Amino acid sequence: MTPLTFQQNILAWFDQYGRKDLPWQQNFTATKDEKPYRVWLSEIMLQQTQVATATPYFNTFIEKFPDMTSLANAPVDEVLHLWSGLGYYARARNLHKTAQMIAERESFPDTLDELLELPGIGLSTAGAILSIAFNKSQPILDGNVKRVLTRFKAIAGHPSNSAVNKELWALSRQLTPIARVADYTQAIMDLGATLCTRSKPACHICPLKTACLARLGGNVASFPTPKSAKALPIKQLVFLLLTVRRFFCLLPQI
Repeated sequence: MTPLTFQQNILAWFDQYGRKDLPWQQNFTATKDEKPYRVWLSEIMLQQTQVATATPYFNTFIEKFPDMTSLANAPVDEVLHLWSGLGYYARARNLHKTAQMIAERESFPDTLDELLELPGIGLSTAGAILSIAFNKSQPILDGNVKRVLTRFKAIAGHPSNSAVNKELWALSRQLTPIARVADYTQAIMDLGATLCTRSKPACHICPLKTACLARLGGNVASFPTPKSAKALPIKQLVFLLLTVRRFFCLLPQI
C-alpha cells in the first residue's frame, strides 16, 4: 500500500466514521488564536488520558478560561483545582506556565521550534497543534498512532526503544499528507482509539486491513511488542539469630 493509498483509505474511513463532534473540534469565530488554544488545551489533557475522561475537564476549563489570557492570569492553584482528578499534575503546571509565556506574545506560535520551547510540548503534541490548528503538514506519534503503525508494518521492539522510535517517526513522516492534514491527523488518532485498540481490535472493519502486516501474519496481538520485564535482582542474606537461654533453679521449700 502506497502512502497515498494509506492516506486515502484513512480519510475515507474518517469521513464516514471519524469523530467530528468533540468540543475542541467545534467552529471557531472569536479570534485567530481560539482554535490553536483549544487544540493545545485538548492535546495536553489527552496525554496519558482517554477522550471520555478528558472531555468534561476540557468543557470546565473552557467555561472558566475561554482564552489564553484568562488562563494566564489565573492563579496556579485555581488551575490545579480544576485539574483535580485528571492526574499527572505537572501537565497543569506546564499548562499554566505555557499560557503565561504565550500571552506575552502577539499570537500563538505556529512553528515547530517555537512550540518545542514551551513547557509540556513535545514533538507529537507540537505536530498535532501544527496539523490540526494550522493545517501544516507535521507528523505525530502518540500512543494510538504508534499502535497503528507498529501493526501496519509489523515493527518489532518496544516503541520506547530508540531505534524503534526513530523508525516509527520516519514512517509517520512518510505517511503524513500535505492536503487535508488536519483531518488525517484526527483520523489516524481515531483509528487507534476506536478500531486498532490494545485488546480486541476490530481488524475486520479497519480501512488498512488488506495491507496490515500484523493482520496478514495473524499476530496482531504481538504488536506493539511488550516491554521486557526487568529481571529482579537475587540477593543472598545471612541472618544470625541470637537466643538467650534462661536457667531456673527450683529451691526446696523449708
